[in-house]
Amino acid sequence: MTEDTSGSATGARPGGGGARLGGLDGIRGLAALFVVLHHCRLLAFSGFPADTGPWWASWLLYGHFAVVIFIALSGFSLAVSPARAGWRLDGLRRFARRRAWRILPPYWAALLFSLVVAWTLVPQPGQPVPTGKSALIYGLLLQDVFGSPSPNGALWSIAIEAQLYFVFPLLLLVVRRLGIVTMLAAVTAVVVAVGLLAPGVPLVATLMRLTPQFAVLFAVGVVAARVVRVPSRFPLHWAALVAVVPVFVLIAVRGPEWTVANFFWVDLALAPAAGLLLAAVAQGRPRPLVSLLDTRPVRSLGSFSYSLYLVHAPVVVTINHFVVAPHLAPGVLRFVVLTALAVPVSVVFARWFAALFELPFQRHRSWPALRAAAGARWARLRRKPA
Repeated sequence: MTEDTSGSATGARPGGGGARLGGLDGIRGLAALFVVLHHCRLLAFSGFPADTGPWWASWLLYGHFAVVIFIALSGFSLAVSPARAGWRLDGLRRFARRRAWRILPPYWAALLFSLVVAWTLVPQPGQPVPTGKSALIYGLLLQDVFGSPSPNGALWSIAIEAQLYFVFPLLLLVVRRLGIVTMLAAVTAVVVAVGLLAPGVPLVATLMRLTPQFAVLFAVGVVAARVVRVPSRFPLHWAALVAVVPVFVLIAVRGPEWTVANFFWVDLALAPAAGLLLAAVAQGRPRPLVSLLDTRPVRSLGSFSYSLYLVHAPVVVTINHFVVAPHLAPGVLRFVVLTALAVPVSVVFARWFAALFELPFQRHRSWPALRAAAGARWARLRRKPA
């Protein structure tokens, strides 16, 4: 999530210590669903990044942009509480522990599930069967640093997000010392320098494996979180529209092959629109969009969007390999049937997966609390009459 996202893909629920910011969970949910549709599109029409499908499905080639939203939203979500507290974290150790507690249990469970599927049923398209090295590298969240067969086409972005967590306290320090504009300018300058030097400097080119443009998106998310402290009367949603239209026009004119080859610069061009959109939604604008995002089904989807992002790829690939592809050639009919089967199965499975490996870790913030909750649930089940 490029194939898709991230993933990441995730981020703490905003508003720690304050009111819930409506609409943001819905953005997560729809972005995760978009990645599922993207993978269905890839399996139904060959030749990615060439657009070999019908025109009405062309937009589904760009699942990568869901990760753009995820990364910006992650920076925003993490920065909400510090923004309300003078851009200060409530302790580095506590921050690190809470981030690990939030992302690692479902990630490791999804990794194990993905490895089992790849080893026993079907590997990811275009990938050899994962090895023990794959399990180690992905388990340590180093898949963007070291190459190995991928057990899951969506897990690449989780490593990037985890690495951004290490940068986050430094970004807040720069904001406190030098200001939020200086922080964003410094991050952007470094990343743009990497992009300009990479074609001619092999050592710098290796940094492109880390998807450095996501650092700018993450920083833009942090900047956007300023609206929880200093609300803006500026029509941010209209500014987001003005910022995104030229980028979308460029993508439409140049096509997917050019866009995929230039994701670095396209992602940077989308960063202002992403930040403006998040800031606008956090302030409840535009109201029709926020109302849609805050409807119960969309908000519910957002509550387990991380799990959906983590586990959908093996589910979609397995359904396609065993149920759809043996009977339908690549094309529109395969896409329709695969989507009709894989999307609901992925959503239902992700909801079950989240109930086991994600939501308990959100509700209970330590092992003692988790064990106590599990013990109480077990005691209630034992007391039920047969």
